[in-house]
Amino acid sequence: MEDDLVSEDDFLLLSEKEFHDAVKINNTGKMQELIKKGVDIKAKNKVDRKALHWAAGAGNEQALRLLLDLDTEVDERDIFGMNALLLASWFGHLKILQILVSCGAKLNCENKDGLSMLHCAAQRGHIRVLEFIMEDLEDICLDRVDKSGKTALHLAAEHGQLEVVEYLIGMGCSHGLKDKEENTAMHLAVKRGHTEVLHKILETGVDVDERNIDGLTAFHLAADGGHYECVKLLLESSCNVNAQTNQQNTPLHMAVFNNHTEVLRLLIDADCDLDLTDSRQQTALHIAAEHGWQDLAEMMLISGMNLNLTDKQGKSCLEVAARGNHVILVDMIIKADRFYKWEKDSWVGRPLSFKQDHQPETQHLRSVVWTLATKHLCRGEWKILAQQWDFSDAHIRAIEQQWTGMKSFKEHGHRMLLIWLHGVGVAGENPIKGLYEGLVEISRTDLAECIRQKANAETSSPKMCSAM
Repeated sequence: MEDDLVSEDDFLLLSEKEFHDAVKINNTGKMQELIKKGVDIKAKNKVDRKALHWAAGAGNEQALRLLLDLDTEVDERDIFGMNALLLASWFGHLKILQILVSCGAKLNCENKDGLSMLHCAAQRGHIRVLEFIMEDLEDICLDRVDKSGKTALHLAAEHGQLEVVEYLIGMGCSHGLKDKEENTAMHLAVKRGHTEVLHKILETGVDVDERNIDGLTAFHLAADGGHYECVKLLLESSCNVNAQTNQQNTPLHMAVFNNHTEVLRLLIDADCDLDLTDSRQQTALHIAAEHGWQDLAEMMLISGMNLNLTDKQGKSCLEVAARGNHVILVDMIIKADRFYKWEKDSWVGRPLSFKQDHQPETQHLRSVVWTLATKHLCRGEWKILAQQWDFSDAHIRAIEQQWTGMKSFKEHGHRMLLIWLHGVGVAGENPIKGLYEGLVEISRTDLAECIRQKANAETSSPKMCSAM
């Protein structure tokens, strides 16, 4: 028969490739036919894999037994360091494993990553294979590590193999061992969001605040990955909610950086410290301001925090938001800052929000201030009015940083008036009265009188008076 190479990038002849294919599907008839024609049953492909490897990996018992009668070199490895024994463990073929062991396969073998058959079975969740290895074979080290320092428990936890984790713990494995990056099995389970595995490990009494080489606890990894149920479980286990990494990141910083809203809610409910800063001296609100994340910022602002803290560049969260042109967020921070400065009894206790107001009941008032800002306030008057209402210089600078053209002052005035209107509404004050008094103070009595004269009509009609 014609027996050229399969292709330029393969090492097998056509007959050898045909033999490998027959082994993969357990076609012993075809195998015997090719063996009679003199095919090399030990021929290896470009990854050094021979027919015995395929039989073991596929779990083909008849093909394996036929091969073992002719090929006794059962420990040969492919370029990944996988031999027949490791392949049988990896794919969970218990009968194949038993046959290979009875044929004298070396039990202490490992692949290029240092994975033993125990590691392979644990990572892949093959509990029956694991039981055979631990209960029927001798000199198996339960806490043997691979080249990354991981034990079978590490790998089972990392890959969410709950039944294997339970079995290994029951067999007495060490619960708190660390890999080369100083991760415990708990770290690895949480990083992948395996809540049930985490729960089982916590039952062993491990230190819930154990740190890895970067100073991360399991709680940091749960917050970073947005693993809500893991976060809840760790909080119930009394973890340190304010733990800081080597870079001084808290779980709060990591949740906000990754925009995990629901995790942030859990952290706030757990009374985390919103004012802690990282290595850049940024609070979590600085991070939200940098990215323009309004929902996250809203939750933190409602909870109350120090808005005067500055990062290494000397920027407050307000300045960071303004620099990023996150206009809505700028206005939210100013609203919060003004709210924080009021007396406690100024807040009437209604639901609090610092976001844009879209309520139907305030639509008329919002129309009034829009008309006032865009049609009647002259350049610079909005700033005088803002100062009259105790807007700080920092507030005014942040508003002014927005540029929409030569008439930006109209937009600036509108934003300022909406911020002021928010405060008046939260305080339960009369907005018409406040607007009247403010306009009188900046010598715009004409507008003030118009508002006062039409006050009653305007509360039931969206139209301004003709003077406005």
